[in-house]
Amino acid sequence: MKLRALVPLAAAVLSLPLNPRADEGMWLYNNPPRQQLKEKYGFDLTDAWLEHLQKSSVRFNSGGSGSFVSEDGLAISNHHVGADALQKVGSKEKNYLRDGFYAKTAAEELPCVDLELNVLQSIEDVTARVNAGVPAEATPEEASKARRKVTSEIEKESLEKTGLRSNVITLYQGGAYHLYRFKRYTDVRLVFAPEQQIAFYGGDPDNFEFPRFDLDICLFRVYEDGKPIKVKDYLKWSKAGAADGELTFVSGHPGRTDRLLTTAEMEYLRDVQFPYTLSRLRRLDSLLTAWSGRSEENARRAREDFFGVQNSRKAREGGIAGLQDPVFMGKKAAAEQTFRTRLAVNGEFAEAAAAYDKIAAAQAVIKQHALRYRLIEGEHGFGSESFAIARTLLRAGEERPKPNGERLKEFTDSEKLSLELGLFSDKPIYEDYETLRLADSLAFLTEQLGFADPVVQQVLAGKSPRERAAELIRTTKVRDVAFRKKLYEGGAAAVEAAKDPLIELARLVDGEARELRKTMEAQDEVKQQAQAAIARARFKLEGTGKYPDATFTLRLSYGPVSGYEEDGVKVPALTTLAGLYQRSADMKNQPPFDLPARWVKKKDALNLNTPFNFVSTADIIGGNSGSPVVNRAGEFVGIIFDGNLQSLVLDFAYDDVQARALSVHSSAIIEALSKVYGVKDIVHELQTGKKKG
Repeated sequence: MKLRALVPLAAAVLSLPLNPRADEGMWLYNNPPRQQLKEKYGFDLTDAWLEHLQKSSVRFNSGGSGSFVSEDGLAISNHHVGADALQKVGSKEKNYLRDGFYAKTAAEELPCVDLELNVLQSIEDVTARVNAGVPAEATPEEASKARRKVTSEIEKESLEKTGLRSNVITLYQGGAYHLYRFKRYTDVRLVFAPEQQIAFYGGDPDNFEFPRFDLDICLFRVYEDGKPIKVKDYLKWSKAGAADGELTFVSGHPGRTDRLLTTAEMEYLRDVQFPYTLSRLRRLDSLLTAWSGRSEENARRAREDFFGVQNSRKAREGGIAGLQDPVFMGKKAAAEQTFRTRLAVNGEFAEAAAAYDKIAAAQAVIKQHALRYRLIEGEHGFGSESFAIARTLLRAGEERPKPNGERLKEFTDSEKLSLELGLFSDKPIYEDYETLRLADSLAFLTEQLGFADPVVQQVLAGKSPRERAAELIRTTKVRDVAFRKKLYEGGAAAVEAAKDPLIELARLVDGEARELRKTMEAQDEVKQQAQAAIARARFKLEGTGKYPDATFTLRLSYGPVSGYEEDGVKVPALTTLAGLYQRSADMKNQPPFDLPARWVKKKDALNLNTPFNFVSTADIIGGNSGSPVVNRAGEFVGIIFDGNLQSLVLDFAYDDVQARALSVHSSAIIEALSKVYGVKDIVHELQTGKKKG
């Protein structure tokens, strides 16, 4: 990524009008853009088409999306979404993340560690019940507790009634609450992954760039009761794939956008949150670069974390460039003031008119506590798998005896199975890597709060960050799954009796951590109520036909396959396999532009005119990785794997002039699987929708 070019590009994008464009939107499945699609593209979005795509779409708990592509439970996502699973089932001797994997038989399909897939079954509007559960005169803290209680009740009732994972999702920053029910799968097995070098071809230099040449795919099979599931709703494979100018649809789980935030909230992101986050990410980048450079095994252990840090850093650099653009922020402020003026002249909207000042006041309180909150409750000062486990054990002992509606959200009945899946995971946790991470986090805590801070002094206990981290990681037992199960089942008494040093460290800071969380949740409640008032006013003035910010729940986006112009040069919508080999030659086949050996060997067998990657105007964000791209017939034509440089501002505003969603073309997947990897059985299953034999 060329950072020097980022600011003017962001300025160009964000200086565009804030009014919605025709192809804008991460749409709710229960409020889809039927009219827009009919008017612009002549496409009738039917209930049957939507339901089929909805139930073919999959959410990965590791932070991405995917889809079913055969009746025998075969699911496809990105290599970088599957990387977490690849890392956990790999070892020093079997580096699946780097070298790839292929299960020739069902018996060879590798069970994934603590991987959970969710498929959305239904959505129910529970806004009235949630709001009715919050007393009108309650303090922010009381209101936050009441809202947590009523949402927990709704989730528990739904879980007991349906057996489905049930989550109340906050939409429009508090303007609506919907109950999402998911079918949950936890027996997921790895079927195929290419080498990371072709999945992430071009590495960090090409990240967020286009043209691209990535085979960013990973295939899994979902089991239930020891057998592959039979899937009614799966995506049929397109014979031709996506064509330039063709209307396409994206069904995935965008993580988070901030398009409905007020000016005060966006200024906080610009001035406080993003600078802090970038500082921390750059620190981690430096740490993991040095650690990975010491040995190949170090690099393997840190690879997934390293990729996440680098990816997040670039994304935040793109986001802050937009927030620092005075043209965009000026337009945001002007649009907000115009709307506030409309509210002020109508007494019916007095509550909404006053809401902006309430949000600004709450944001000021959040700013006052943000640093300590992130370091202590957010665990940035204790960053390690071991500490996270220790805190979970400590809090589980305290929270589980409480009534469901009074627990911290992560310990409610609706979250129990997912919590236990992660807590009892037997994924590898390496002592040396844990020591490295915890030592650096303790040093960061010390730098941020100051050496004399009472918490710092208590945490370090008279030792240096490195000495303290080494002692804690060496003596804790929380990396032992049997130990974790014993304490979890034994409750608070067993946890206290264990006197585990890392759990005791978690206990040491837990009082302040909980108070900080309580403060933040109270201010979030203030903002939520204020945003709800604004949303109600906006619904009355402008209607309800708009989409909410992303929430890592299933959304529908759409847009044509379309190139763009950059610096006066037209960028075509599609790349080809020939372009991959040309890119390698231009860069003298040097890392990270070197080709895996089998790709060099099989070049002559390939149809080099096969489309490889393509771009579209679909509205996406982080979390959409692995989302299926389908055509009008609902056929699989590609898979989202990235956005271009100009798309980094889509967190705050949509643009279709240069911002693009990047996908792997379905034809390239078939060409590579059949002619480079020779996995004919997988090709047969993708093309027919049925497992061979």
